[in-house]
Amino acid sequence: MLPLELARDLSAAGMAWVPSAGDRFVIDAPDLTSDVFHLADMVADLHQFVDGPVVGFNGTTEWALDSVELDQVVWLPREDQLRDALGDAFVRLDRGADGYEVLVRVGASEQREGDADVETAYARALLAVLRA
Repeated sequence: MLPLELARDLSAAGMAWVPSAGDRFVIDAPDLTSDVFHLADMVADLHQFVDGPVVGFNGTTEWALDSVELDQVVWLPREDQLRDALGDAFVRLDRGADGYEVLVRVGASEQREGDADVETAYARALLAVLRA
């Protein structure tokens, strides 16, 4: 799974989140960042209020938490979402002895970003593209 700090970096670099069912996120508060939530119609979903969107927790009687504002959560994009976000910058994914390498176009050149985890490799490549 994508490291929280890398997910924060992607958000800060401009990766926009349009929440949808199946998305993973953490609540960015002390003692809650180790709990990963998934948006789903029956557990947590997005509610639109006058003051802005909030993530609502439906039917979770064991929690005293009813909702949390969207700016208080950090999206943990999946591999497919990261690959899609790369768009035309994506050249290819290679697998080597040390893990995965993503080759992307950054400006007029190509750049490789790698990691043992494929999601993290995609995220690092996307971060390089967003920061260029």
